[in-house]
Amino acid sequence: MAKEQKKGSISVQTENIFPVIKKFLYSDNEIFLRELVSNAVDATLKLQTLASMGKIQGEIGDTTIEIRLDEKKKLLVISDKGIGMTADEVERYINNIAFSGASEFLDKYKEADAAKLIGHFGLGFYSAFMVSDRVEILTKSYQDAPAVHWECDGNTEFTLEEGKKAERGTDVILHISDDAKEFLDEIRILNLLKKYGKFLPVPVRFGNEKKWEKPEGEEKEKEIEVPRIINNTKPLWKQNPSELKDEDYDKFYRELYPYSFDQPLFHIHINIEYPFQLTGILYFPKAKERIEVQKDKIQLYCNQVFITDNVEGIVPEFLMLLHGVIDSPDIPLNVSRSYLQSDSNVKKISAHITKKVADKLEEMFKNDRADFEKKWDDIRTFMQYGVLTDEKFFERAEKFMLLKNTEGNYFTIDEYEKKIETLQKDKNGTLVHLYATNIEEQYAPCQEAKAKGYDVLLLDGILDVHFINFLEQKKEKISFARIDADVMDKLIQKEEALPSKFSEEEQKKLKELFEKQVPADKFTVILENMQENDLPIYITKPEFMRRWNDMQKISGQPSFYGMGEEKCNLAVNTNHPVVAALLADSDEAHAKEVCSQLIDLALLSQQMLKGEALSKFIERSVGMIR
Repeated sequence: MAKEQKKGSISVQTENIFPVIKKFLYSDNEIFLRELVSNAVDATLKLQTLASMGKIQGEIGDTTIEIRLDEKKKLLVISDKGIGMTADEVERYINNIAFSGASEFLDKYKEADAAKLIGHFGLGFYSAFMVSDRVEILTKSYQDAPAVHWECDGNTEFTLEEGKKAERGTDVILHISDDAKEFLDEIRILNLLKKYGKFLPVPVRFGNEKKWEKPEGEEKEKEIEVPRIINNTKPLWKQNPSELKDEDYDKFYRELYPYSFDQPLFHIHINIEYPFQLTGILYFPKAKERIEVQKDKIQLYCNQVFITDNVEGIVPEFLMLLHGVIDSPDIPLNVSRSYLQSDSNVKKISAHITKKVADKLEEMFKNDRADFEKKWDDIRTFMQYGVLTDEKFFERAEKFMLLKNTEGNYFTIDEYEKKIETLQKDKNGTLVHLYATNIEEQYAPCQEAKAKGYDVLLLDGILDVHFINFLEQKKEKISFARIDADVMDKLIQKEEALPSKFSEEEQKKLKELFEKQVPADKFTVILENMQENDLPIYITKPEFMRRWNDMQKISGQPSFYGMGEEKCNLAVNTNHPVVAALLADSDEAHAKEVCSQLIDLALLSQQMLKGEALSKFIERSVGMIR
């Protein structure tokens, strides 16, 4: 028997829609105010569009959106003077859930600017029921049609009748429920309007505010009451960069972050029209002692409506070290406009933002290198974080990444390789980059390197260890060695090691002598055959172990198998006359005293001699002088 095939339509029970909207569609009930004000903006922009197309005769007048609050009556009203609705339009846009009025408007008027309209899903209005027991709509169309009154108490039943309204536009009247009383508080509503509507393209008024002004012709200021407009309708990122000055960007930074006392280093104004629309301003903050990837410092807008300050996904991770604003109608949002949808366009936009940042930095480097170098110490962490996390960024940034030496001079990576290639190649042809992390603490080995004609980099940043590991993997025949990682002749080994003057038996005796003077868990005694005029004792910190330890500290992860423990090498110069004299000394006590003195001198040069050990060294030194 053949299987019967049945076709049909999936039925959606409308009585189940409201619980979904209230509990699942929106992540936070405060979103309702953003949605309703955005609808009012859309209605106003549609009116302005029709007027610009000659579809409306005469002046459209004041289009300020007004928010009114009546705590006693438990009412919150959002009023616009926009396009309004006829009874038929209320049926289509309100009674048919998820019917987008913006989409129909764009279909009807193809020449209209789609990027200016916010709503495309048709669900925003129903967010009102998240905080309301009952919602009313009183609306009058710009067309010659009677006003309409619509009312619903949050179920599938509604009333629709002719209403009384003289002026064009729409009033959405919310009867706030008992479990949402917070939205009857003036300060709460004001803060939400500033959060979501600070840069809306249509003026939004919320009551009045008092200001001190000096009336014309009078000497003293008076306190007067003026309309409280909560938004800047022409934010800086929507303006032409060629018409703006640095002080305009600084002022706008204060508008974005009114409680910040930091001054940004510089800014990047993004203005892209193809292949997608993207505008914005990104600010480079001054360097911090630690990496601060703050996901709330870059604000995402869609047509000047605030969406989120969590831009993970659209902004590469390293760019979240920056501050600022990004606005695009082409960023794919979920149906509630609360967060980003996964989309290939997101990756394209992210890559383009990275390119714009790289372009700006390269332009700064080429146009005014001296100024770029002055800013380098503040942007170094950002740059290193970028190349470590974004391969494409490294490809662009390599040409203007800088290295700084202990003399305070700056070089690109290629420039520095050319500077040291004559003297700092070892016997295997590897170009050795010597570096210090603290000039004062590593003063002695730095001076020793300079005496040999070597150059020393200063790498004292929080990401420098990761950065040099990255460069060693990327580039051939280069290595980085901290100036105190080994004795100088082994940091850049030019030839075979010098022979020792001692026999194997004498070397064993010498090693045992020093091992008795230092704790085995802190030091490894090694014998080195160096020049007679080199120091008798060196304290070195092996490069691999020290880098491992530094990276563990940065990551905050615990070490394992003892790999995070600080352990130094105590290198004994077997060719030094003082060391040779130790073996010939028949006075064992004196030999131990001299041995301890040599060790303490080496520790002192590394600033590792402290506390009781330092006190004993001073006493011993005084005794030896007498």
